This record gives sequence, structure tokens and C-alpha cells, in this order.
Amino acid sequence: MAPLPSSSSILPLLLLCLLITPSLAFPKRKPAQKPQQRFLQCLSDHSQKTTAIPFSRSFFTPDSSNFSTVLNSTAQNLRYLLPSVLKPVFIFTPLQVSHIQAAVICSKKLNINLRIRSGGHDYEGLSYASKTESSFLILDLSKLRAVYDIDITSKTAWAQAGATIGEAYYRIAEKSRTHGFPAGLYSSLGVGGHITGGAYGGMMRKYGLGADNVVDALIVDASGKLLDRKAMGEDVFWAIRGGAGGSFGVIVAWKLKLVPVPATVTVFTVPKTLQTGATKILYKWQQVADKLDDDLFIRVIITTGPIGNTTERTVTTLYQALFLGDSERLLKIMGASFPELGLTKADCLETSWIQSVVYLAGFPTGTAPEVLLQGQSLFKNYFKAKSDFVRDPIPETGLEGIWKRFLQEDSPLTIWNPLGGQMARISESAIPFPHRKGNAFMIQWVTNWQDGASSSARHMDWVRKLHNYMTPYVSKKPRTSYVNYRDLDLGMNKGGNTSFIEASAWGTSYFKGNFNKLVQIKTKFDPENFFRHEQSIPPLPLSMRKRKGRGGVGFH
Repeated sequence: MAPLPSSSSILPLLLLCLLITPSLAFPKRKPAQKPQQRFLQCLSDHSQKTTAIPFSRSFFTPDSSNFSTVLNSTAQNLRYLLPSVLKPVFIFTPLQVSHIQAAVICSKKLNINLRIRSGGHDYEGLSYASKTESSFLILDLSKLRAVYDIDITSKTAWAQAGATIGEAYYRIAEKSRTHGFPAGLYSSLGVGGHITGGAYGGMMRKYGLGADNVVDALIVDASGKLLDRKAMGEDVFWAIRGGAGGSFGVIVAWKLKLVPVPATVTVFTVPKTLQTGATKILYKWQQVADKLDDDLFIRVIITTGPIGNTTERTVTTLYQALFLGDSERLLKIMGASFPELGLTKADCLETSWIQSVVYLAGFPTGTAPEVLLQGQSLFKNYFKAKSDFVRDPIPETGLEGIWKRFLQEDSPLTIWNPLGGQMARISESAIPFPHRKGNAFMIQWVTNWQDGASSSARHMDWVRKLHNYMTPYVSKKPRTSYVNYRDLDLGMNKGGNTSFIEASAWGTSYFKGNFNKLVQIKTKFDPENFFRHEQSIPPLPLSMRKRKGRGGVGFH
């Protein structure tokens, strides 16, 4: 047997081998995958062969030629498409429910923040932009837009989250001329997000909010499970109907309770300017709008415009109404309760309920209902909005202060929607939306502009000063706001480090006492705060949690 070589003779040979073939000793590491690549691989791993994801039609990165087109497709507030705003690392548009489940699982596994977009109407762009997350993806539900299982006998229908409210109305009307659903006036609103915030509309004084008329839902939770009402439990079902989107899970579909509508309804739009008594008429509207017959909804749209052919400007108030009945009965009600408006038979348009939807959405009179299937917004713009609820009439001197400020702004807008009726009879804790009895009307304050970032500071300063001016005339302790008129001026979460105390500032404004219940449900259902954004419901911090029986949480 030959003698073994000494260690001193082997060492030079090993060093020579390392110099000649370093890859044999230290194999090269594979280059780190980008988040998009890791997400795609994870999606593939969690997709069954029968539900394979066609990535070319559903996955878009900044390198994709149509990335901007998809990003911009339903984004309503152009402020959040400016170059200075953080963009998603990619956009995923699931084509079926299992794709949503895989997306949630993979986002959680890879620690990528998930932004959920149905119609893109979030006023602060939280469904497609972020101020706090450096890495996020958009889960765009626009391809999941079926309205199905419409059953007139049981008076129910299912609508997927990506459908617009206009599409839902159209499909219901296809089945029955005398059934509808009491939700929003703007036809491009996405069903998914709209109902999570409450969903007010022209029939709320008769039937309540859209969220008051939901009987079941499908939601994907933070573990990727698909849950219906029974599986999610009554607490979560309560929370998602008005507790705002992006906090508890991905809404997949709502089961809607249809409501009866007459074969003939009446609509009208009557303008009044400062020169034709707008101030006194609006003061009277405040006294009667929430007390009128439940079948009658009259909102006021207030803008500015020229006086005739001059360059002088005035304030215009447009009284726009939906009445669930014919014009003869409407004129009797108006003559008895609101004669100051001077409504005449010639002002009234009798039509079907589905045509009234088209009319109130802002389309020209006579436009065919098929326009509701287009799902396109008429109102994309750069804008900033704020909101209020009013309990007592604003005096004429207060209104005159509004007019003064309106005439100082380029394109001001405010919309006043009456409450009362069924809205006042539903408990403020029935769902998270608390603005019920005692609230006469709600106000949306808006400024919009066309020149992007160059004048945004000036316009946003104007609406903030107007909102501050209104402080003596609106709700107090807390000053309340509508969560679907999202307003980050009220406060923001700080990424995953959400402070319950800080969140209470905006949480009580939107939800009043219901905020605490929402936090408890969030703590139990999504304790790791996977579903989050700048104004999502936070879970309680560990220091404030306590056990209340098996699996329960509460306040110390």
C-alpha cells in the first residue's frame, strides 16, 4: 500500500484547484429574485392546474407596456397618479376567486402590502397608491364583475366586487322593472368598496343604505380562506358593512336584498342662483329635507358660474330629486311642504326607475340604460374633498359666508344630501355607519383643478379653510365625517406600526362609538394587521389586549 501524502504536500494542490476552478469550491449564488418574480412563483405554487393563472392577462409590472393603462384605468383622483406618488411594484387582476386566495397567501408570505381596488373611487387613492408603504401591490378586482343569481321571488341578487353599481342596477332592471337596490348615484362606483363604506343614495330615506340591505357576503381572510356570512361570523359581517374597505379582508361578492320600486318614478332638477333667492330657499330646504315624505329625496348641488353672458360670477344651487311615485303626488307634497322651490309640472320627468338611475348619474336626458354597462366615470380629476354632518339649519349669515368663499375659488363644489326617514329609524349601532337620528343632512366639500401639482397647494388650502369656517355650524364632539369621502387630513396610520390612540382621531370621526367595536373585531379577525392602509382599522396593541374567554379580546 502506497504511503499517504503528507498534509504539507496536499495543501498546495488544494490551493491550486481553488484558483483554477473556484466555482467548484464556492458555487455561484443565483441572483436574488425581484418581488415580482417571487410573487409569480408563489402564485404558480398555489394555483391548481385547473385554475392556472394566465399571467399575460393578469399580471402587470412597471416594465409592462400597458402598466400605466391598467393603473390609470379606474383611478378617479388624478392627484395620486402624479410622478411624485409611490407606484405599486406590480398589479394583479385575478380572473377567479381562487386567484384572490393565492394572491393573499403570497402577499403575506412575501410581506408585500396589498391594496384592494374595485372601482377606484377612494378619495385619497388608498386602493391604488400609498403614502406609507414603499412596496405594495394592487389587487385589481375589475375582472370579477358578475351580477348573478338574481331571484325576484326571494328578492336577492349577488354582485361581485369588481362590478360597478350601475351594472348591478342594469342587471336587476333586466329581470324586473319594479325592483331595485338602494345604493349610490354615480354609476361607476365599484360594488366592493362602495358598500364597505355604507353606500348612500337616492332611496336611502325610503330603505336605508346599501349596507343596510346586504344579507350575505363572500370574503377572503388573511389566511386565504373564502368565508361566507356563517363562516366569518356575525361580528365580521357587521364590520364589513360600513366599516370601510381594506381592513378585514378582500370582499369578493355581496348578496343584495332587492327593494320594490314603482313602475313610474319622477325626477327633476331645478336651479336657483343668488339672484333668484338661492339663500332663502336653501335655508328652507334645511328645515324640511329630512322631514319630507320617505319617497322623496332632494339633494342640492352647489357650484359657481357666470351671470348670463357676463364675466361676473354667481353661486348656483341645483335641486335634484328622485320621487318614488308620479308627478301628481309629488306636486302635492311639494306644494304642502316646500312651495318655496316653485316646482311645476313642466319641471318633472316621469320615467322608469332604471332611467332615473341614468338621469341622476349625470348622463343627458334620454340616454339609454346600456350606458351603465360601460363602467366609466364622468368625473376623473385632480381633487380634494372633505365632509360634514349637520344637525341644525345653517343660518343665512352662515350660508352667505360659504358663498363668499365659493366665489374666491376656481371650481368649487358642494353636495348636500338629506337624511331622515328610514335613516333616522335605524339604530346608529346597527352597522358601523353611525350617522342616523338627529342628523338632518350630510355635506361633501370638493375643490378640483386641471393643472396637476402646480396649483394643488392653493386649492387644498382653500377647501381646508372652508372646512374650518364651517366648524360652528356642523356636528361636534366629535365632528363627524363620512368614511367614503376619505380625508387623510383627519390622521393616518404609520404603516404596520398603527397606534390605536392616533387612529381614534379619525376613527371616531367616521364611526363614533362603533370604532371601538371595529377595533375589537379587527384584533380578533386580523391580529397581525395584514390588511392595512393609511386609515384602516387597527388591531389593539399587545399591551392593551386581554382574554375574554377562548379567543376573545377586549380593552383593559
